Amino acid sequence: MTARDKLLDAAVAIVRTRGLHATTVDDLCASAGVTKGAFFHHFESKEALAVAAAGHWGTTTAALFAAAGFHDLPDPAERVFGYLDLRATMVSDDPAEFTCLAGTMVQEAFATAPNVRDACAAAIFDHAATLEADLAAALNALAEPPVGVTARSLAVHTQTVLQGAFILAKAANDPAILADSIEHLRRYLRCVLDPRPDQGATSDA
Repeated sequence: MTARDKLLDAAVAIVRTRGLHATTVDDLCASAGVTKGAFFHHFESKEALAVAAAGHWGTTTAALFAAAGFHDLPDPAERVFGYLDLRATMVSDDPAEFTCLAGTMVQEAFATAPNVRDACAAAIFDHAATLEADLAAALNALAEPPVGVTARSLAVHTQTVLQGAFILAKAANDPAILADSIEHLRRYLRCVLDPRPDQGATSDA
């Protein structure tokens, strides 16, 4: 693994725990086991590293979700619920292990570091876009698709719920908030994607 890769992995681990502003170049170098000279060889600043880390996060998480078994399910709606199942398995006792690097950084950088904000936005919205094809197929399979609901809006809504749940789970130091939010999101999507009278009242958990 190169020094650059080590620094990116260190950024993912430390920033999710401490936040971007509280993470120093010294912290990153110590965690990665590299010198400051190596840091500045690859990145001109901590901000430059943050931009690269957002891209690294997007790439690594995309690979994880792309390899998931739910893609093999024959029904598009069930693939969406399979995505939520996978999300539920990721809930752990430590918020730093299940929260989003891009979501963490953008809360600090949105007004002060537009390049970091944009890199984080790309990671979050690109991930949301991976759900659009299945959501579109599920909506198109309905006899009467709900008016005003699009695959894009639903995909973004899933990330809105998850990102908000990450924040509240951190605020309360309670991962159950995320688990509960995933289940509420599942119920909501059941109502939208399978709006039979008996579908909205139960959970697949």
